[in-house]
Amino acid sequence: MTICPCCGFKFHGALSLGCQQCGARAVGEPLPRPEHALPSYGRALVLALSGSLVVLVFVVQTLIAFFQRTPDSFGFWNWVAAGETAAWRLKWLSIPVLIATFWLGRKLYRSILLQPERFCGVKHARNGLVASATVVILIGLLIGVTVPARLEHQRLASDAAFRAHGYVIDRAFTEYRIKYKTYPAELSDLLERLPDPDGSLAAAISTLDPSAYRPSADVAAVTTEKSRRLRGAVIRNASLSSATDDTPAGGLAFTNYVLRLPGEDKITGNDDDWVVRDGMVMRLADVAKGGVGRSVSASALAP
Repeated sequence: MTICPCCGFKFHGALSLGCQQCGARAVGEPLPRPEHALPSYGRALVLALSGSLVVLVFVVQTLIAFFQRTPDSFGFWNWVAAGETAAWRLKWLSIPVLIATFWLGRKLYRSILLQPERFCGVKHARNGLVASATVVILIGLLIGVTVPARLEHQRLASDAAFRAHGYVIDRAFTEYRIKYKTYPAELSDLLERLPDPDGSLAAAISTLDPSAYRPSADVAAVTTEKSRRLRGAVIRNASLSSATDDTPAGGLAFTNYVLRLPGEDKITGNDDDWVVRDGMVMRLADVAKGGVGRSVSASALAP
């Protein structure tokens, strides 16, 4: 295969016979190769620049994260926290860099070692390759260290969403008791007898099983309260109290309640359920461990 130096056309044959494209002919013998040729810095320069660029990007991201956190000092752990933030920001960049570093970088570096007469700058190439690999490994290490904390924050965020859901319903129960002197007999009573301007209460109740709500009454407390009200009662207020009294037939008012909310699987009756009881929103697992709300009976929490 011969390449014409004039037009670049490739053809089979000698250039002395003329180029088949432009007709140019060789006027003499080709020049001999030089006895001493300078080696190329190109491949070493590529590795050195890529390593320097990776380090520069990571350092700049760390500085940005450090000053965004407005630290009170320049302590070591503040820099570590900034590095963790930078690592998470560069996590998608580190994947292609890792591939380029260990595939293309090693390939270039090996070619420099195998052909020292053509390529030089082995030291600079090695430093660039090590810098790129170090930054990628450091990013992976910082991300790995923060994974447990990230998972814990995700769990706390999920718990906060369930607690907010439970507190919306508990607030409605409180408003209902203040207004009607008892807890509702059914969940549907909340929507029928309480205002819901933003629709949050309806959204919270729509996903619940009506059988998960179980009101109860403390007979001793109700009897004491009734006796206090009957002592010196004024009959002329009877017509007014009847409009705002939701006491069930027989004069028994609900003083306690237990409401079971479905967990992440949206199915009531599993271990990941939540319990709303008298203003307390807690996991069913925490209740079973004997924590807050341990007085809740097993029969009351049974699905």
